[in-house]
Amino acid sequence: MFESLIELFDEYHLIAAFAVIGLTMYLSNWLSVRFTNGKFHGSAIAILLGLLLAYIGGVVTGGENGLADLTLFSGLGLMGGGMLRDLAIIATAYGVRFSEIRKAGVHGVVALFAGVIVSFLAGGIIAVGFGYTDPVDITTVGAGTVTYIVGPVTGSTLGASSEIIALSIAAGLVKSILVMIVTPMTSRIIGLDNPRSAMIFGGLIGTTSGVAAGLAATDARLVPYGAMTATFYTGLGILLAPTALFLMVRAIA
Repeated sequence: MFESLIELFDEYHLIAAFAVIGLTMYLSNWLSVRFTNGKFHGSAIAILLGLLLAYIGGVVTGGENGLADLTLFSGLGLMGGGMLRDLAIIATAYGVRFSEIRKAGVHGVVALFAGVIVSFLAGGIIAVGFGYTDPVDITTVGAGTVTYIVGPVTGSTLGASSEIIALSIAAGLVKSILVMIVTPMTSRIIGLDNPRSAMIFGGLIGTTSGVAAGLAATDARLVPYGAMTATFYTGLGILLAPTALFLMVRAIA
């Protein structure tokens, strides 16, 4: 039976990818419930396990794509690519009632711009603090703290080195994991208990995966609303970071 599964996975790489992700998520959610009572969300554990597996894959193969460099798991390269990622982000919008979105009004728009700019400035200041002086490097790291999607898009646009792009992704992942953990712990304090506050929260924080997981641990009904504005946040960051924000950094640096 084991040999049959290996042959199946070797022939249908995408099926193998879904199996690996499914087992990882099952294990992560079990660990979350069993050892943290759901406070440390399963998605955060899954990201950590994914990074560990990617590291192991890179060490074993000497490649640059983690487990995807192994023939048996090459389907992870497709599953983790931009196509399915963007499909998953867009799909979150289907649970939204637009009558609720209109209630966010000006506050939602202000939250979007404030969230992108504050995150970018925080990342840029940290980059400068660690000795980076090149405007491209500072902008790429700052964009990474916006989200781990905005970082590599900005770095590729501006011609940043692969090391800086990797650093921007790492910054975005740290932010995403922190949001997953902290959101359910602070939801009562910040009044995160209705669609309007969820949309403003998503606009301020922005990382779609972090917001979605954090809201899922708080109240699953709020996920589509927070994810909707978080998706707009990502798009706004991609527009601003390599253009207006880069010009601002270059003028200062």
